[in-house]
Amino acid sequence: TYDRAAHRRLLVKPGLTGLWQVSGRSNLDPRAAMRLDVAYVENWTIAGDLVILAKTARAMVAAEGAR
Repeated sequence: TYDRAAHRRLLVKPGLTGLWQVSGRSNLDPRAAMRLDVAYVENWTIAGDLVILAKTARAMVAAEGAR
């Protein structure tokens, strides 16, 4: 039983990383993660994807937000 926001979130295929993963990951509550994913879907750009990839590399090295 997904709400409207969750349906928007499902408009893109899952990938290797995402905006919520590099914006706090397990430190975010589920609603915040949903908002970030919906914002990504509604504001997608290639430049935005490149920023997310760069932040992913940094997060992997620093292990930030992981539990």
